[in-house]
Amino acid sequence: MKKVLSRRDFLKKAGIGTIGLGLGVSLFDGISQYAGALTEMKKQYKDYNMILVSFDALQASHVHSLGYQRDITPTIDAMAAQGFNFTKAVSVASWTVPASMTWFTGVYPSDHKLTNKFSVYNPPVTKLSNLKELAPNIITLAEILKKNGYITGGFTGNAGVNGFFGYDQGFDTYFYEKGKFGSMNQSIPKALEWLNANKGKKFFMFLHGYDIHGQSTPAEGFDYRFVDKGYDRRYTGSKQEQEALREEGLEKGFVSLRGEDVKFWRAIYDEKINRTDALFKQFLGEFGKLGLMDKTIFVLTSDHGTEFYEHKRFDHGFSLYDELIHVPLIVTLPGVVKGRVIRDQVSSVDVMPTILDLLDVPLSADVSKQLRGSSLAPALKGESVAKDVYSETDYRLYTYKRSIMTKDGWKFIYTLENKSRELYNLERDPGEMKNLVDQEPRLAYELEQRLFAYFKSIGHDLSSRRWETGLNPVYDSQAKGAQKK
Repeated sequence: MKKVLSRRDFLKKAGIGTIGLGLGVSLFDGISQYAGALTEMKKQYKDYNMILVSFDALQASHVHSLGYQRDITPTIDAMAAQGFNFTKAVSVASWTVPASMTWFTGVYPSDHKLTNKFSVYNPPVTKLSNLKELAPNIITLAEILKKNGYITGGFTGNAGVNGFFGYDQGFDTYFYEKGKFGSMNQSIPKALEWLNANKGKKFFMFLHGYDIHGQSTPAEGFDYRFVDKGYDRRYTGSKQEQEALREEGLEKGFVSLRGEDVKFWRAIYDEKINRTDALFKQFLGEFGKLGLMDKTIFVLTSDHGTEFYEHKRFDHGFSLYDELIHVPLIVTLPGVVKGRVIRDQVSSVDVMPTILDLLDVPLSADVSKQLRGSSLAPALKGESVAKDVYSETDYRLYTYKRSIMTKDGWKFIYTLENKSRELYNLERDPGEMKNLVDQEPRLAYELEQRLFAYFKSIGHDLSSRRWETGLNPVYDSQAKGAQKK
């Protein structure tokens, strides 16, 4: 009988451990094969450790194992090859504050109500959004796991996942770097320190950093490793430049850039991704020394993507195109050393029920009623979990958008403030360039009805109010000189 490697042995062979990540491509041939039967799924991982990793603002189309041509994510790709790689994972929102909270609540932003930074913004009267105040009956993932004997630690880059929003609810320890948009260079050492102090206990960890985000730059500066040598450096990649482009796109509806500028910004983005992948490699190396690999499940994902001129804008939040809501999602399980690619369309609202299912955590009636998603554990056993998925954004009150993506490849986006409609066939038009509303009026109508009916079924009647745009800034600079509409 062929010997099945333990997870620890696999990671040593892969180079993830005390010696780093020297990966050979041939190591992961046969990515779609299993190594070991996945039966008794509900009880197999009871009391195992769980690490949820968020690579903030990582667009799925820039991940090599998801088809990106440039090989910039070797560590993430290694985890994808070892684990279960969901190629059509869709976020419920297109920016951090609403999207990330969905992992910890299992509900949509309309439910947890962290749809913007401020719950009240009418200077001089302002009030920051807070989960306990906006949705006091919601029970968080960390609270459930803590009740079931887990120690809980969050180690983050601050900003959109700051504790004052309620992200610290249920965490024994919740670290966020002082200042905004902190790096994994800060969160990883704190996480490892906590792990060393608690490695004899079962734990749930949230690990996060903003290294890929537009408002983050390497402390030592860019080395421009992927930038064309002949680029005239009209842009340098600074966060000030990125912010200016973002705001211009919001005000005008577009920005104007040369082709070489777009290529430059995507190369800068790739450098950030590549640097972040290397930081995660270092974390895995140190984590491997603790001897916990064979008792730990990893869930790797991103809260949202970001846009680089695909639809003539920069950054994220304003729209619901795939460059903003298509995200990586990888699950690795102890004892499985060659996973599989899962092409079923799934949602980030499924993350919380999946974690609870894998850990065989009993659900109270209140939690079962709360959860909007469903466990993806059946997909790890080869069963279909494909579904229609829904997303939303009320970004800074610039816009209010809702979308449905059907499991057979259609996407419908409705903008509530002006009732505009967009319909795309993602199989034939993955870039969402050709709006088919006029060519397919019946289908557009049917999807509009399904979209409105779904939100109404979960308690959100989209036709019950006027959707007026206004001002709800994320940064102080965005409010200067602005008039509330």
